[in-house]
Amino acid sequence: MARESSSRGGPRRGRGAGGRRGRRPKVCPFCTGELEITNYHDSRMVRRFISDTAKILPRRRTGVCAKHQRRLATTVKRARMLALVPITEKLVRK
Repeated sequence: MARESSSRGGPRRGRGAGGRRGRRPKVCPFCTGELEITNYHDSRMVRRFISDTAKILPRRRTGVCAKHQRRLATTVKRARMLALVPITEKLVRK
């Protein structure tokens, strides 16, 4: 009798988000020329790379390469110093 469960003990699922098929590799928008980092006055671009709680999003979530992630972190910090982007957002819990 064949067992219909995965190694984690749960039922087997079809190819979904965990499968390798159907997912495109993330491409750095700065390497392709879509965005430019040097302008820290552009708060709309900077807000794209920070979370709701004003934390800098990680590379695995944004798809930015390592070189541009370092420059992006510096840009966000400069925008925070000039009060263009909030340092923290209040976390409202219900």
